[in-house]
Amino acid sequence: MNSTTVAAYSGFSRIKLFLALSRTPHALLDMATPALAALLWLGRIPSPRLVLLGVLTAFAGYTAVYALNDLVDYRVDREKIRTCGLPCSDHDLDAVYVRHPLAQGLLTLKEAILWASGWAGVALIGALLLNPVCALVFLSGCLAEALYCLLLKVSYLRILVSGMVKTAGGIAAVFAVEPNPSLSFLLVLFAWLLSWEIGGQNVPNDLADLDQDRDLLARTVPVHFGAENASWIVFYSLASAIALSLLLFWVTPATFNFLYMPGAFLSGYFLLIIPAGRLAKLHGVEQASTLFNRASYYPLSMFIIVLVSSLF
Repeated sequence: MNSTTVAAYSGFSRIKLFLALSRTPHALLDMATPALAALLWLGRIPSPRLVLLGVLTAFAGYTAVYALNDLVDYRVDREKIRTCGLPCSDHDLDAVYVRHPLAQGLLTLKEAILWASGWAGVALIGALLLNPVCALVFLSGCLAEALYCLLLKVSYLRILVSGMVKTAGGIAAVFAVEPNPSLSFLLVLFAWLLSWEIGGQNVPNDLADLDQDRDLLARTVPVHFGAENASWIVFYSLASAIALSLLLFWVTPATFNFLYMPGAFLSGYFLLIIPAGRLAKLHGVEQASTLFNRASYYPLSMFIIVLVSSLF
C-alpha cells in the first residue's frame, strides 16, 4: 500500500478503518438478530436496563468477532490481494468504507489486536452481567470464528462452523431474557438462523469470491460443488429458512397476532427467494452480491414483523 493511500486515512478519518475492520454497517444489521430472538421468546420488549445492556453487548460482540475474522485471515487476505488484487466492491455491504484494511496495510497488526480485544472485553463483561451462559456462548462464538477461518483450505463443511457463529448472538439473547428456555425453541431458532446464514450469507459471499478462492485452492461450497450446484444449495437453504420462520410461530411461548405468518412469508419471499431464484438461473457474481446484501436485511425485517405482531 503506497504512502499516498495511507495518508488519505489520517487523523479522524482513521476511525473509518477500524469500522471497516469490524464491517460495522453489516454488524449493525446483524444486531437485529439477538433483538429478534429475545422478542420471539418474550413476545414483548424487555426492561430498559436489559435493552441498553443488550445493545451495548451485542454491538461490542459483533464488532469484536468481525475484527477477529480479519485478524485470523490476515495472511490469507494479503495473499489474495497480492495474487488476485482487490475485487470490485462498489456494491458490497462488507466494503462500505474499505475492504480488508489490515491486509492492505492501512492498519497495523497491533492496532487491530487492540481494537478487537478491547471490544471483546466489553462484550464479555456485558455478557456476564446478562447471564454467564451468554458469556460462554460469546467465547464459543469467538473460537468458532477462528476455526472457521483456519478451515479455509481444509473443508467446505466449515460453513457449519460459520453457522454456529451467526446463531450465537440469537441463542445468547434468549438466555439473556430467560435462564431456562425450551430446547425445542432453541433448536428451531438455531436451524432457522443456520439456514439463513448458509443460504443468504456464507455461500453467496463465497460465490462472489469463487475465482479468487480457486486460485488459492480454498475449500468452499462453490469451489467444491461448482457455481450452479452452489446456487441451488442457496435456494433450498433459504426455502428452509422461510419454513422454519413459520414453524417458530408454533414453538415460541409468546403470542403473536395474525400478521406474523403472512409477514414472515413475504419478508422471506422478497428478501431471500426472489434474489436466490435469480442466482439459481444466472450463477453470477452480481446476483450473488445482490442476494448477500438483501439477505443481510432479513433479521431486521423479521424483527419489525415480530414487533408489530406483538403489539396489536
